[in-house]
Amino acid sequence: MPPPPSGHRLVVALGAVVLAGCGTTRMTDTGRAASEMLLISQAVDQAVAKIDFSPLDGQTVFLDASAVDKDVVDRGYLVSVVRQQLLAHGALLQEDRPKAAYVVEVRAGGIGTDRHGLLVGTPSVSLPAIVPGVPGANIPEIALIKKSDQRGVAKLGVFAYNRQTGRALWQSGTVEAVSRAQDTWVFGAGPYSRGTIRKHAELAGEPLPTFPLTLFKQPEKDDPRTGPTDEHFFPAGAAVPGPPPVPFGLLGVAGAAAVGDRPVVR
Repeated sequence: MPPPPSGHRLVVALGAVVLAGCGTTRMTDTGRAASEMLLISQAVDQAVAKIDFSPLDGQTVFLDASAVDKDVVDRGYLVSVVRQQLLAHGALLQEDRPKAAYVVEVRAGGIGTDRHGLLVGTPSVSLPAIVPGVPGANIPEIALIKKSDQRGVAKLGVFAYNRQTGRALWQSGTVEAVSRAQDTWVFGAGPYSRGTIRKHAELAGEPLPTFPLTLFKQPEKDDPRTGPTDEHFFPAGAAVPGPPPVPFGLLGVAGAAAVGDRPVVR
């Protein structure tokens, strides 16, 4: 049988390509940038971690967050972190105000982000139209060095008072914390990114290699307090323990059926 003409083979190849098809990926962005949310949450974490709630250890407390305006950004996250730290320091949180011996009130003096930039070069310029009917020209930005510095700020205060007498028990004072994110471009290359919200320096979104420099580095001392970003297990908050163990010697008298699922000790 003679081979099919080359034209037929071309049609078959084109049909295979068409039938293979292609795919598209839909990419969207959230209303708030991830960097902004990380800056705010990290500043809140650091500020709350500076507060020592140990005077409330073992006390029944009710957390009053009414002083934190509803329009404060990430209000829910702030309240949750404060509740977490109260529990971590031994306070007994109560959902009902009358059941608590003390009321803990939290306030926020400022939670937000700001930004400033630096440009070494020529900013973009729009030239006006000189000849009628001819639109003006736009000269693009020519940056030798460009830097953008964004920071998140959290200023908090907490105090506690006796619910019945109204007398003050403790106050934290004002605590502040700042988180940062910095981006730098050199001769158009970049961004070179660093800051407290990034574990490593990055170049155009890719982490840069790091070299261990532990020869002259002093070992860090462990902080006995538990921060809101640390993992910790609280044995006192575990479930109620089961029945006491049964001495091994009683097995010969009452038998295994008498002890059921109770643990056995020798």
